[in-house]
Amino acid sequence: YPNPFNPSTSLSYSMKSDGLVNVSVYDISGRMVAELTNGFQVAGTRSVVFDASDLSSGIYFVNMAADAFTKTQKIMLIK
Repeated sequence: YPNPFNPSTSLSYSMKSDGLVNVSVYDISGRMVAELTNGFQVAGTRSVVFDASDLSSGIYFVNMAADAFTKTQKIMLIK
């Protein structure tokens, strides 16, 4: 939220159980441009901030992986 964003956005997620969590951002070419979190977290709701002030305008993909769960969301940076 919000989408499109400029230059930063907040990404929220909830976990039902403890586990390893990785939240990463990729550009349209598939290169990782940011790793927002990577490690063990306890169950609950979290929020991370993606600051894209050093990136160019375009489409990016946020990938969240937690144990057997994986979700990818498209976001758009407009400067």
